[in-house]
Amino acid sequence: MIAPAAPWIRVLLDRQQVELLEGEAAHVYPASTAANGPGERDGSFCTPRGWHVIRARIGDGAPEGAVFRGRRWTGEICSPELMAAQPGRDWILTRILWLCGREPGRNRFGPVDTMRRYIYFHGCPESVTLGQPGSRGCIRMRNSDVLELFRRAPAGTPVWLGDSATAPPAPDSGLYPDWRTS
Repeated sequence: MIAPAAPWIRVLLDRQQVELLEGEAAHVYPASTAANGPGERDGSFCTPRGWHVIRARIGDGAPEGAVFRGRRWTGEICSPELMAAQPGRDWILTRILWLCGREPGRNRFGPVDTMRRYIYFHGCPESVTLGQPGSRGCIRMRNSDVLELFRRAPAGTPVWLGDSATAPPAPDSGLYPDWRTS
């Protein structure tokens, strides 16, 4: 029996979409990346580009809508009342898939380090508009979609972020030598 192809993820910044690719299957989710556009510099509040890997998965077992602060569940569940009491808060909900850059000097190490910038896939309130830029650098998704992504994408999953015109057909074998296509 042949093992199924390992999953990998493309984030298409120009389309504001997340694609989970598993062999011939593609799952497409609406997203919201940085309001400031793409960029790698610390403090830019931009969404980084290039090759990454899911370094940590946070929130397994927490309920849908669980509120995270500092990558820890606060014990709260997002509600309109909680949101009204804390206007302007950047809500990180349900699950966190924390990214680590794979390209030294571009998105890893020094002032461009994606992981040190705390860039994640995470859930957001239903009131957040997806399909257009609006985050502070992270990739916001519907709570149900980030739950599905969390179930399907283990730690070590390759992730590429960029525009659809330059989207690669598969993970870079130089960066992911153990990734399997079939």
